[in-house]
Amino acid sequence: MRSILLLLFCIFARALAEELSAESQEVIDAVNSAHTTWQAGRNFHGSYKKNQVRRLLGLKKREGERVLPIQRYERSLKDIPDEFDARNEWSDCASSIGHIWDQSDCGSCWAVSAASVLTDRMCIASKAKFTAQLSARELMTCCSHCGDGCNGGYDDQAWKYFHHHGIVTGGDYGSHEGCQPYPLKPCEHHVNGSRISCPDMGNPHTPDCFPYCTNRKYKKPFRKDHHKTKESYQVESIVESIQQEILNNGPVQAGFTVYEDFLSYKTGVYQHVTGDMEGGHAVKIIGWGVENGTAYWLVSNSWNTDWGDHGFFKIRRGVDECGFESEISAGIPDLSNI
Repeated sequence: MRSILLLLFCIFARALAEELSAESQEVIDAVNSAHTTWQAGRNFHGSYKKNQVRRLLGLKKREGERVLPIQRYERSLKDIPDEFDARNEWSDCASSIGHIWDQSDCGSCWAVSAASVLTDRMCIASKAKFTAQLSARELMTCCSHCGDGCNGGYDDQAWKYFHHHGIVTGGDYGSHEGCQPYPLKPCEHHVNGSRISCPDMGNPHTPDCFPYCTNRKYKKPFRKDHHKTKESYQVESIVESIQQEILNNGPVQAGFTVYEDFLSYKTGVYQHVTGDMEGGHAVKIIGWGVENGTAYWLVSNSWNTDWGDHGFFKIRRGVDECGFESEISAGIPDLSNI
């Protein structure tokens, strides 16, 4: 009887937690009173619930060995600058590198960030001959071994898919750019904004996989529009190796654990202060630097430009903050189809 009551209590507690607001004022106050390296504030509308914000955290964690080889670097290959911003280094590709995606009310961060990184690397490797966006849609809807679309996926499988299959072009929702633009409408996660509220979208399902260009105005045939990597890999979990990889080839994809306080990031260099674990997330590292004595990674998120610092955030570098340096994926573009 006691075990049954305990089970019922756990179920009730979990259901209650799902209905809590996405952000906690207690967490925000705790961060700001701790005088740490960053500032917190409201990012999500008060009607946004815990179960809804968890939909954005779509990176699945793999048990056991990963599917990609490890890319290692000798420490003395190249001098590493104290500060670096890929937008400045490759200015012809800055519009791509600095682009902030909106994954909508969908756990497609694993696909959006992977497609964004490969887009940047295609532009950089081709010396800006390739400037189109690559399609997160094809990756999240057609890669059957990558996961479950809007319900989450694996970053390493995304890069394996790039190598063996490739993906077509495709811009933002409603952009009419490329073969398969992003299928889900941008929505308002946040306190102020002009978009439709994400909760009002009703938890959209993963769109169907289509073996043709959904943008009827796009002229290139679907089968001839695919872009691959010559090789895909995981970068070893050493700061200098990650920096070397970015210096050589461009932005990389990072997977990490999100805690409750991260949701309320506004400015500064994030480090976990308080709050429960919420899930896994995948993002794009575009550089690094030092702020008030704290080393950081410069990162673009995919929760539109109203979140955080205009869609970007900084996170503490060199201490594997929230596992941030343990899951770095990337690859070398195949330029034969540009």
